[in-house]
Amino acid sequence: MTHSQRPLMRTTCLLAATGAMLFGSQAFAVGEVSLYTTREPGLIQPLLDDFNQQTGIKVNTVFVKDGLAERVKAEGDKSPADVLMTVDIGNLLDLVEQGVTQPVKSQVLESAIPANLRSDKGDWYALSLRDRVLYVDKDQKITEFTYEELADPKWKGKVCIRSGQHPYNTALIAAMIAHDGAEATEQWLRGVKANLARKATGGDREVARDILGGICDIGIANAYYVGRMKNSPEGSDARQWGDAINVVRPTFKQSGGTHVNVTGAAVARHAPNANNALKLLEYLVSDQAQSLYAKANYEYPVKAGVELDPVVASFGTLTADSLSLPEIARYRKQASELVDKVGFND
Repeated sequence: MTHSQRPLMRTTCLLAATGAMLFGSQAFAVGEVSLYTTREPGLIQPLLDDFNQQTGIKVNTVFVKDGLAERVKAEGDKSPADVLMTVDIGNLLDLVEQGVTQPVKSQVLESAIPANLRSDKGDWYALSLRDRVLYVDKDQKITEFTYEELADPKWKGKVCIRSGQHPYNTALIAAMIAHDGAEATEQWLRGVKANLARKATGGDREVARDILGGICDIGIANAYYVGRMKNSPEGSDARQWGDAINVVRPTFKQSGGTHVNVTGAAVARHAPNANNALKLLEYLVSDQAQSLYAKANYEYPVKAGVELDPVVASFGTLTADSLSLPEIARYRKQASELVDKVGFND
């Protein structure tokens, strides 16, 4: 090698090393995270797009309508799942109980999410709330209501509700068991069944539809559907359904709180991108993401002080039931058995 070649070779090596460092840094900064979710990915896509723009981390979403725990178990330690997301606390706790999650600790998550909406071990975290409210014919003069009143004979033939076996309703019935006991809840269920205007079927939006159609005067359903309906285009069926009703937040007699369920998430046990999984969870409780939850999905944020969609804000202050979510979930099986025992869906 000549003397003149040595500087050229040193320069080439330096450039190659610098390029490798830059490439490696860029690859680490970008990365990816895989989200397995039981909710339609399109509903949270605006949040995932914003997360990608802010962090450079690509989110791969896999929609798993049923059998999320079974799928992750079958994939074993080769599972690409990083974050597991569900729309019901019972389903979320099932993931923990079946051993497909891992605990994570984060000051960001713990400071943003109230203690009753997360695991004290870091096994799961609630990300948004879904309150179970009363849809009321707009001509009805009702401003206060308790869940127990659904069984009052004065509402005979005037109540609409979806299947008693739907997770939204089994969670509500489970909460009733936790508050009032199984025997009282069975009698309450029989009373509600006697008051039904039609078979317990359809979805929550169909409750509003049937109130507009004069089939029923009141019904139990989730509040966020009203946000969607009242923000639908003028003249659409959904808008007409939403405009036909008012919303009242019922309470339990004992607690004075409204029943809520959650959208929540956990980090998968064998997450190959566990650091990025935690970043995604922390992003989802940021002011930006919580605002998107509130304005795009009309769900109630878990983080205090986040601006609500105007329709949701019009429902008034949400005072959530004080029962812990795991306490309610303990009674889900018993709630399901009571639904069958009283023939609620018959």
